Amino acid sequence: MLESYVTYSVLPASDLQRAVEWYRDKLELEPERTTEGGVLYGTGSEAKIYVYETGNAGTAQNTAMCWLTPDIEATMAHLRERGVVFADYDFPGLHTENGIATDDMGRSAWFQDSEGNYLCLTQPA
Repeated sequence: MLESYVTYSVLPASDLQRAVEWYRDKLELEPERTTEGGVLYGTGSEAKIYVYETGNAGTAQNTAMCWLTPDIEATMAHLRERGVVFADYDFPGLHTENGIATDDMGRSAWFQDSEGNYLCLTQPA
């Protein structure tokens, strides 16, 4: 049943205005809709991101959301020009080169938003 439904990501922000500015300035996303509690962004087809204000922002140490990209290097270069900083990892099971990890699923790169959420780019294999 759920395999045919559209999903959306929900991301916390400790400072919603700062997050809105970061998503605009770094990721070039404009709010699709503003609600009392947060901001909704469209990201392709029917995918959405809802950013809401809460004191719990930045506490998760896991990937919160990924974008699928056909060309990870080009996407990273564009975001780096806008000030996005990609993480480098070197521990068992995860090693990056120039910010990119490669495994049998594809190639991925991680960065944090202004609120400490871990976001990801993935170029599927």
